[in-house]
Amino acid sequence: MVSDPGPTDVLMTGENNYMRLHDEENGPMTTRAAHWRVLVSPGGPGHVLFLKSDVTLDEIRIYSDNIAMTRWLQEVISNRGEFADQGIPVIDAVFSRTGDATYFWTEHVDTEEETIAMTWFDFGKPFVTGTPAGSSPDRPLGWTSIFVPARKVQLTLNGTAAMGRAFPEQRGDNVSSTAGLALSESWFQPR
Repeated sequence: MVSDPGPTDVLMTGENNYMRLHDEENGPMTTRAAHWRVLVSPGGPGHVLFLKSDVTLDEIRIYSDNIAMTRWLQEVISNRGEFADQGIPVIDAVFSRTGDATYFWTEHVDTEEETIAMTWFDFGKPFVTGTPAGSSPDRPLGWTSIFVPARKVQLTLNGTAAMGRAFPEQRGDNVSSTAGLALSESWFQPR
């Protein structure tokens, strides 16, 4: 259960739907995708997809409809790991969604040369999770979200399906997945 975060300033709110696919449980990742639908941020609203996959030949790609929001997200929220490098070019894209968190959820990303579809389905029980602001000295930001774990997923790039699948994983007392929807996600900092 997430408690009152105390006096904080909200930095961002939106969604952060994710896929970490593997050929075998605990094996190397074949796909890592982080799709953000940002409603409120200092960089404005927008969408971004951070993607590294066998379908991109393990090349990191960033697709967005708001480069200012994307660079802010990289600097403040996703500022660790392989997607943090602001030297990676941002590909202009159009984003849309179909479905819902009941049966299936598909995020569509279209550029002049590429069409990406990410679909989550066979959902588990939703749960609330988060981290209080200031709980870690090296990461002062806090966040809350409603996780909707997906047992099954598919990611395609120009019709070619990514290898791997989602696997169950534990998040505290909840059975989650290496792929799912992170809805109503909000990030905040201590005031």
